Amino acid sequence: MTALSVNLNKIALLRNSRGRNYPHVINYAKNLIVLGVQGLTVHPRQDERHATKQDTRELAALCKSVDAVEFNVEGYPSADFMQLIAETRPDQCTLVPDAPDQLTSDHGWDLHQHFDWVVELAAQLKQLGVRSSLFIDPDLEQIKLASQTGVDRIELYTEAYASAYANRVNEPVELNAVLGQYAQAAALAQSLGLGVNAGHDLDLNNLSEFLTIEGVLEVSIGHALTVESLEFGVTKVVHKYLEICR
Repeated sequence: MTALSVNLNKIALLRNSRGRNYPHVINYAKNLIVLGVQGLTVHPRQDERHATKQDTRELAALCKSVDAVEFNVEGYPSADFMQLIAETRPDQCTLVPDAPDQLTSDHGWDLHQHFDWVVELAAQLKQLGVRSSLFIDPDLEQIKLASQTGVDRIELYTEAYASAYANRVNEPVELNAVLGQYAQAAALAQSLGLGVNAGHDLDLNNLSEFLTIEGVLEVSIGHALTVESLEFGVTKVVHKYLEICR
């Protein structure tokens, strides 16, 4: 079974757009837990344009009070971010190489350039008792390097797969090739002792085929799940995701 971790950033963004605590992020998270999700994720950016540091603190406390629900905090490992991780001690920290003004995460780590820094970050997280995950492209060379940094898992950046799936009618061969690339990347990571997570642009339409890849431990889904919930309702959508993940 693959764990479903729901990213709450878009719920926080909707709240922030009106300047009051509505929708209430923590209450929304509690509802997701009742519906059966196995994890919650936030990506607190430096400008706090959606999830905030306070959201992170409150969600960390919530997840610590509930059995079998993990808290994943993802983001660029600035000094402030790492201080927040040390304060909240989430179950997992996903390191993402995005700039402060970036609209959304759009590439994995280049470990030829950042290897020594990631080694240092992985050691810090291990000392804190926080599982480490590295946001990474399905690049075999990068995955080999990742296995030498001390991180526990990788999160495969899945936009390339989602794009190929959306264009599958016109380019079915491309979809098969791209899915094969991800399967090879996941298999290599697992053979090197890394756990495999995945996320970015996964949705109700494309997730099932992606999870034909063996051994994916967790998917993190936020934007699509929020949009789909507007059309179908959050209860129905979460239940559909959980069925696919099972």
